[in-house]
Amino acid sequence: MTLKFDLPLPKGYRLHDILAFHSRDAESVAEQVSPERLRKGMLLDGVPLVLDIDWGSDPASAKVRIEADGKLTRAAETQAREAALSVLGLRLDPEPFSAFVKKDKLFGPLAKRQPGLRVVQSATVFEALTWAVMGQQINLTFAIALRRTFIQHAGRQHSSGLWCYPSAADAARLDIDELLSRKFSRAKAETLLRLAQAVDSGALQLELAPANTIEDISAALLAVKGIGPWTVNYGLLRGYGYADCSLHGDVAIRSAVQLLRGDEARPDIPQTEQFLQQYSPHRTMAAAHLWASLHPRDAEKA
Repeated sequence: MTLKFDLPLPKGYRLHDILAFHSRDAESVAEQVSPERLRKGMLLDGVPLVLDIDWGSDPASAKVRIEADGKLTRAAETQAREAALSVLGLRLDPEPFSAFVKKDKLFGPLAKRQPGLRVVQSATVFEALTWAVMGQQINLTFAIALRRTFIQHAGRQHSSGLWCYPSAADAARLDIDELLSRKFSRAKAETLLRLAQAVDSGALQLELAPANTIEDISAALLAVKGIGPWTVNYGLLRGYGYADCSLHGDVAIRSAVQLLRGDEARPDIPQTEQFLQQYSPHRTMAAAHLWASLHPRDAEKA
């Protein structure tokens, strides 16, 4: 089954941020990235599919092609379209934050130097949350290696050969010893399986609804052993594009705050939380600008 549609891109769209985020894995097991195209494997309702996004011919729009190894339900078609918006960073408008900090002595000049900066998201909320768990308290290179292992052991391959990121049902069936033998710590492996099993069983609902708000989802995630505030906020940022995530526990954010303010020492977590609070309800974009300030051309690899 194949679907095609176009997505308009805003003026000044920062394509290099998208390329940096999706090319983190040099082995390209689940994403293939070139200057003109992104191909990403994912699973929806048990059907392997590839999001093929081409922006080479027209800088004002992206041509999206969904190549599914089977028939997609209407709901899955909608999810695939939403996934395209997420991976292109089109969910969270950066302009409200820029307007909010226009006269701010610290973020005003920073936002002006980084116009059009966007938050690139994972294709699904489950992918965002599992990536957050794998990235806890380790360096990016090791986290990417764990992610690759996770994909190849729990995911499935599309007919094109590209690996599809695991669904909760696939991840829930993993054997913990298999993860432990692949350099996962016991705590990380247990948290991943606990999360996947909760989502697969329906005990943890990730879909936003009037009766299941961001606040409800955050509380439910914090109740999962092994998941703390940093994982929740990072998951909300990459999974939902939620506008007010506070990444005060992130070491890179704290380092960026130190540089931004010209402090002699890196602020501790409570100090960073207090500093970021003044930028609510735009703390997600504040985090994006802080990350970008450390690595201007590789801002979206984290």
